[in-house]
Amino acid sequence: MNLDDNDLFKHAMEDVTPLKECATVHWLKTPGMKTQRPRYDETPDNFLVEGFIEVIPLSQPLEFAAEGIQQGVVDKLRLGKYQLDASLNLLRQPVESCRQSLFNFMLEARKANLRNLLIIHGKGRDDRAHGNVIRSGIARWLQQFDDVQAFCVAQPQHGGSGALYVGLRKTEQARRDNRERHAKRSR
Repeated sequence: MNLDDNDLFKHAMEDVTPLKECATVHWLKTPGMKTQRPRYDETPDNFLVEGFIEVIPLSQPLEFAAEGIQQGVVDKLRLGKYQLDASLNLLRQPVESCRQSLFNFMLEARKANLRNLLIIHGKGRDDRAHGNVIRSGIARWLQQFDDVQAFCVAQPQHGGSGALYVGLRKTEQARRDNRERHAKRSR
């Protein structure tokens, strides 16, 4: 770039402002097919409980497994053996914003047939810290989704006690595809 090009570039960019860092969702797996975004009036209501959140002590690790989930699945999830499909960063966000973001993230993950998620909530130094309030809310809210099979504390390289691995059930379409794929092999 010569001097004239440099001046021209600076002149063209003088009124440009940097974008705010607002991308809190990181899709690690691209969806197989494009899905249309639902129109505002088609978006389902957020059914996650609002209001008082009972704080879970920091000393108590978060873990949940739906009825019928094998312990081996939970162990593999806890050890980070499943490849992550997407992550949601909720650091330093208000509780209501976290509730909305989590709801929308889970809907999008279901539509994209994602199975393994990482939710980064942060952690505090004491039980009443903001990070722990968010952590407690997420533990409560995730159990309200029928698609959530299990969740547990992440490995240190993914955030440790400041993050959760979430395992979702297969969609009906994924089950059919899996049956077809394995049926072809057995012939």
